[in-house]
Amino acid sequence: MVFLKSVQMSESIPHPFQIRRAVRVLREGGVIAYPTEAVYGLGCDPLNADAVQRILELKKRPWQKGLILIASDQQQLLPFIQPLSPELQAQLDETWSGPVTWLLPARPEVPHWLRGTHDSIAVRVTAHPGTRALCDAFGGAIVSTSANPASLKPARSPLQVRTYFGQQPGMILHGPLGGRAQPSEIRDASSGRVVRSA
Repeated sequence: MVFLKSVQMSESIPHPFQIRRAVRVLREGGVIAYPTEAVYGLGCDPLNADAVQRILELKKRPWQKGLILIASDQQQLLPFIQPLSPELQAQLDETWSGPVTWLLPARPEVPHWLRGTHDSIAVRVTAHPGTRALCDAFGGAIVSTSANPASLKPARSPLQVRTYFGQQPGMILHGPLGGRAQPSEIRDASSGRVVRSA
């Protein structure tokens, strides 16, 4: 397992060397832990079924629930979501980038291991500088699910990640959290309902 000390260009963006190492793990089908707005997340290449399965096993999470994808801009989400109405696009523009996850209609080809048993997929454009840099370097969206086994509180530090998962994931990207007390709000675009409040 690779644990890299935090060598940062600024307060919230890991050193480019760390980002490159994380991207290499992602592209090789590995799982990483990384800081997000409120907690540490587990991430992988969303199109790598084996990597997603490892995350589900680590979390003891059933695939039927689906997973969240996180991106640095909406362009990175276009391969996963259907075209949006102007009205819905306006709602997204009001909340992104920011700590709001939307359940949006998924393209038919989106694999079941991402959307679970749903016709929608959970996506977010993050404002966290370190996570944005990670997505930009990877060249697309990545899986983002809280770093904790089911029923336990999400990890808020690399030490908690290691305590939960031991020698997994393959790398922990050190860096500060975004300062939020709660994980992102989740809104259902089809109903307007707030599924999880922040």
